[in-house]
Amino acid sequence: MSKELMLRNIERAQRAIDENRETVKNGRMRQRYHFMGETGWINDPNGLIYYKGKYHFFYQYNPYYGHWDYMHWGHAVSDDMLHWEYLPLALAPSESYDDHMRGGCFSGSAIEHDGKLFLMYTGVTNDGKGFEQTQCIAYSEDGIHFEKYDGNPVLTPPEGVPSHMFRDPKVWKHGDTYYMVCGASRDNKAQALLYRSDDMLHWTFFNVLAESRGEWGYMWECPDFYQIGDKYVLMVSPMGAGERTVVYMVGDFDYETGKFSYQIDGEIDWGYDYYAPQSFVAPDGRRLIVAWANCWDWMPFWKDWGPAYKEGWCGFFNIPREVRMMPDHTLQFVPIKELSALRTDGYQADCIIIDDEELKLTAGDGISFEMKMEIDLEKTDADKLELYLRSDGEKRTVCTFDFANGELKVDRNSSDGWSRGISRSTLFLKNKKKLDIHIFSDQSSIEIFSDQYQNNHANNVFAAGLQNQIAARAYEGRVVVNHYESYKINECFV
Repeated sequence: MSKELMLRNIERAQRAIDENRETVKNGRMRQRYHFMGETGWINDPNGLIYYKGKYHFFYQYNPYYGHWDYMHWGHAVSDDMLHWEYLPLALAPSESYDDHMRGGCFSGSAIEHDGKLFLMYTGVTNDGKGFEQTQCIAYSEDGIHFEKYDGNPVLTPPEGVPSHMFRDPKVWKHGDTYYMVCGASRDNKAQALLYRSDDMLHWTFFNVLAESRGEWGYMWECPDFYQIGDKYVLMVSPMGAGERTVVYMVGDFDYETGKFSYQIDGEIDWGYDYYAPQSFVAPDGRRLIVAWANCWDWMPFWKDWGPAYKEGWCGFFNIPREVRMMPDHTLQFVPIKELSALRTDGYQADCIIIDDEELKLTAGDGISFEMKMEIDLEKTDADKLELYLRSDGEKRTVCTFDFANGELKVDRNSSDGWSRGISRSTLFLKNKKKLDIHIFSDQSSIEIFSDQYQNNHANNVFAAGLQNQIAARAYEGRVVVNHYESYKINECFV
């Protein structure tokens, strides 16, 4: 009966998608090359995996309308992470442990086991004792149609962990053993709990992988743990850590004790709209991450989720990034190389001088574009450089490279009449001769990468179609650009 109920709920959701698809597709704020759901609301990326020759993206999904609610798992596949085919929903609420209007099938991950595709997810319900979160399993023979495990839930919150603070399992395999890290809170401090299993179905607690002593908030959402070279990386989205919403820690890990010790921490993205990144391994060995391009209402800078709900949708993913390690063990987050296949209308120029007269720049149609520039810091004597993006002369997003004060700022207070806030990060240029800038703009977002892809800002901007001008201006001196190049980015969703 329960299997039939999930199928019925998936069919009902599919009917809603079919009814609304064309209307949503024509929304003026729809992205051109960022991954989106067909209709409704999406948030966290789930179950990212390369399986049987395809990239699989699963995602937190409310197919019915453009607000968070009743969580399903959407599903799409791709050959290149650019062009996507939507598949039937993978999971729908159907059981006592995951069927509630403000709950459902929350975030999790995917792994291949015994030739099948296994999903591990958080089931959320409320039967009068508050919201209860447990870890659950579903599996598929064909990678498309999933069945929930009869023995669910396979894990319940351990002692001292509140029932609503136990979620987002990320699974991997080491040797013959499966491991899982899960976000939790104990005594109002965040923890990443480590579990292990021999068969993906029966799990035992191993250790507290790592925990906050107050510096990284009271709850770690969507933890992810992986190895790069001889080091290990823990990524978390901390609740209660102020404006820091996506952090990484680099250190050492002992499989004998299940304990992680980190020496380095950093920010994956300083923008307002980058959350819950999940990693996976591409077939060529690259470690890639994908995040949700939005934020939650408990964040200090939150205003709302933007006006796209009026078009029957909300949410998309940031462009995938490759994680690379620098010699000092800090991390870079580089846009995937596959994006270059979308380039057209290339433009290049060398030795551009920017002074206090506003200089117009060319980049595709000014809406969907990629822009790169290299600044010669030895020849630059200006106090700051301002880039004006998605501008119509009045409304615009302002990106400021403040050389005098060592700060990078992205100001969207005048961007669209809807968004607000100034995202900030340190711009540390001591002993550096060049500064690299790399920008991806789409219909409703701007992602800025700088300083060897370690200083990144992803912000949603719901600018009108006529906001297609780009310009630059220097203050108190001049900026010397060694090389400038730009491209139009072709549309993936038509």
